[in-house]
Amino acid sequence: MFEFIKQNAVYVGLAIGSGIALIWPLLNRSAGLPNISPTEAVLLMNRSKALVLDVRDEAEFLAGHIQGAKHLPVSEIANRLKEIEKYRDKPVIVHCQKSMRAKAACSILQAQKFSQLQNLEGGLDSWIEAKLPIVKS
Repeated sequence: MFEFIKQNAVYVGLAIGSGIALIWPLLNRSAGLPNISPTEAVLLMNRSKALVLDVRDEAEFLAGHIQGAKHLPVSEIANRLKEIEKYRDKPVIVHCQKSMRAKAACSILQAQKFSQLQNLEGGLDSWIEAKLPIVKS
């Protein structure tokens, strides 16, 4: 067996790499948390009056954010839940700059029984890349 692997190292490496590439997206997602594209987010905002929750820090928010977004830094969510309590059973689109802090925020909100969370895939960077507007404070 070792001799086979040694003689076919390139093919074995390709097979292992392909397998990892196929399962990586499944491992990289938050448990049961739907990702939403910027276009889908706009539709949800318009049709369902979804709350857009920006979990970046103050300086990032002031530099530019989605129109109408509620600013609630991920580090403050646990202490400020009352501000968004009315959205517990309504659509909430959570985002940060690239999507990492948003996943952490969604985990906190899932534990608090928020039932319609959506993670903006790629965060504000993907929103800007899609040429959607931002406002500056």
